[in-house]
Formats: sequence, C-alpha cells, structure tokens
Amino acid sequence: MRLLLIHTGGTIGMGDTPRGLGPVDGLVEAAIEARLPKGVRLTTRVFTPLLDSADVGPAHWNRMLDLIDAHPGTPVIVTHGTDTMAFTGAALSQALAGLGRHVVLCGAMQPLGRDGDAEGNLDLAIDAALRPGEAVILAFAGRLLPADGLVKHDSQGTDSFRAIPQAPACPPHRRRFSDRRLGVLSLSPGMPAAMLRAALAELDGAVLRVFGAGTAMADPKVLAALCDAVRTGRRIRAVSQCEQGGLVPGSYAAGAGLWSCGVENGGSETTEAALVRLWLG
Repeated sequence: MRLLLIHTGGTIGMGDTPRGLGPVDGLVEAAIEARLPKGVRLTTRVFTPLLDSADVGPAHWNRMLDLIDAHPGTPVIVTHGTDTMAFTGAALSQALAGLGRHVVLCGAMQPLGRDGDAEGNLDLAIDAALRPGEAVILAFAGRLLPADGLVKHDSQGTDSFRAIPQAPACPPHRRRFSDRRLGVLSLSPGMPAAMLRAALAELDGAVLRVFGAGTAMADPKVLAALCDAVRTGRRIRAVSQCEQGGLVPGSYAAGAGLWSCGVENGGSETTEAALVRLWLG
C-alpha cells in the first residue's frame, strides 16, 4: 500500500533556530516514516520553501490538487499550519468533491519533539489515512473532523478546531483556483459606505459577513454600494458573523435590502467555505 505525504510547512515541522522557531527539513517526513505499519510505502512531496500557513493561498491549493491528481487512488496526508487550515480544508473539500479521494489534513499547535500535540495528531492522521474511505478530513486533538466547514476557534489551545455542518458539496464548475480578486468583508456598526464601495471596486467578488440571521444596516448608501457592485458583475455571497445558525432570508425586514440587491445567500456556510465557493462556482 502507498501513502502520499504533502508537507507544506507549519508549526508541526518546526524546531529551534538561532532566530526562534523555524522549519526543520526532514522532521515531519522522518516522524511519519517511523510510524508507518509494515508494508506501507511513503511518497513525499515537500513544498520548497516550507510555508507558514499565513502565506498559503490559491496557487498553493492548485499545487496540492496537482500532486493529489498525480497519485490516483493513493490516500493522502497534508501537513499544514493551523492558521489557514480552515481555508485549505474548504478548498480541497470542494475542489475534490465527487472524485472519491481520501485526504487527511494534519497540523499541530506545538512542534514535534516538544511533548505537545504533534505526535498524537500524526498518529491519528496515519491511522485515518490507512482506513478505507472517501473524504477530506482533519485529524486534530483526538478527533476526525470533516474539513469542509472548519473553524479555528482557539488561537492557543490544542483543541483548536470545530466543524460546522455544511450542505453536501456538488462537483464544482472548475477544480482549480484562478487569479480572481476575491476577499472577505465584514459589516460593522457605523461602517462608511465609501469604504465598502472602494473595497468592492478592487474585487471581482466578495464574501460579506452580515449580522445574525441575515441583516444589515438600513443606510441607503451602504445598500447602494452593494447593489452597484452586483449590477456591475461582482458576486457577493453573504454569511453570518455568528459561528452557527446561518442565514434565513426573509426572517427580518432589516435584511430585505441585501436580498433585493442580488446578494447571494450563503446559508450555513463558513466564511472560508463561501470564499472557496466563489472561486470554484
């Protein structure tokens, strides 16, 4: 049996350097090799340079997808930093929907060799990857979580992730990420309409984090900025600023302006999942 490791970087593969924690070549690969059952052959693909996950973006997701495609039928472990793990989880989940691939994401809040969470997370990831299955999941803190709706809810604790249930993913219109200019905008009390309009002018589309079950301020200038952006071809997909519960259009009059402008209803999507949906839709 073969297992593919795609090592992108992150805390799990760091160690002491003269400037503080930094990537250590070969650390993750050796730790996985030492844990493999007999008869399992490891193929490694390592990003050069190794990345802090804050630097991971669409081009890196494309590279991960190319590597996964190049090893058909092989289970995959992707080691990755935690800060943008939720974005990568959504990206791989949606881009691989319907292809029957088995991908396990893994990272850690402490590096290998520190008596922290790294070793346990790797053990869990290897066990999960070698089981039969077709899913994109995260192995973390003793749990296997579906990766399509991850939320990093704790910046320090070892049990850092939650999984928000998402609607079943359909095969996307495209399976690679283009250089479209997309971003996340968040409504806030007193937000100047001119700021929103200026941001939308620089984007091809945006995820808009709105209040509660789907409301926005009644400021006509704010609504005009959204309406004008949609009218000129920019897709705006709304999600709730609340972690759970999602959007329910029509439940409040204060949301009517959003939907009349043509803002899309992201329902229960996480911010990360909605952003990926715009890229692949």
